[in-house]
Amino acid sequence: MACADSQVDLEKIPLVALNMSVRKKLGLYLNPKHTVAADWMALAEAMGFNYLEIKNYEVSKNPTCTVLEDWQARTTDTSVGKLLSMLSELDREDIVEDLRPLIDEDVRKYCANLKKKAEPPLQVPEVDSCVPRTPERSGITVDDDPEGVPEMFDAFICYCQSDFAFVHEMIRELEQTDYKLKLCVFDRDVLPGSCVWTITSELIEKRCKRMVVVISDEYLDSDACDFQTKFALSLCPGARSKRLIPVIYKPMTKPFPSILRFLTICDYTRPCTQAWFWTRLAKALSLP
Repeated sequence: MACADSQVDLEKIPLVALNMSVRKKLGLYLNPKHTVAADWMALAEAMGFNYLEIKNYEVSKNPTCTVLEDWQARTTDTSVGKLLSMLSELDREDIVEDLRPLIDEDVRKYCANLKKKAEPPLQVPEVDSCVPRTPERSGITVDDDPEGVPEMFDAFICYCQSDFAFVHEMIRELEQTDYKLKLCVFDRDVLPGSCVWTITSELIEKRCKRMVVVISDEYLDSDACDFQTKFALSLCPGARSKRLIPVIYKPMTKPFPSILRFLTICDYTRPCTQAWFWTRLAKALSLP
């Protein structure tokens, strides 16, 4: 086990264990350009980013944090141990030595959370053992077949409540036209009473071919949207399967999420391409 009590194997601890405070401190060491010591560019190169990608990161406010997020999103082969090994290979033992106590504390908290989640619930799992429990896989959406055939969808729609009017428009344009796509809209299609995170994971991974992410300023503040996006990205490192499709439908004041920056965007705010918006989106969702 990666989080065994005796010894923690950092090679098996995912990068998500590192909190923002540690990432920002890494930036304090690596963001300034050095003539002698390796900086964030050297780390990005070690992670496999090419020249053009690294040049694009230069405009980021905190390139180190951005590189870490994109490295985490594009491949499953990331870990705290691998990051520390890269820093050591780049002769940045000073960073490893200074930040190791903070990193160990983040790993300890991550392992404690895993252990807590693994503990059995205190309540009785069934209210009445005399009544057969409906299998979760076949009873989570409105149109699930009682015999157990799960309802399938072309796309899961990741959105926050303030953007629901646009989701309604999406339903009209993609479901109620000749495209005849089937969208999974949580507030419309999911039956109440089940664990939100469990059901969301099931839908994204097993029921939906793709996920449309409705990006807005409010999206950036939504914990649910953040979970859904990162979970979907973990299923398709580097977006090789074109599983995620980011959509912008109104102007934003906040920066576009860096974790999605490497994906092609469907932009409804550009007048010159608005006429093709729904056709492009529908064809992307219709791919096998």
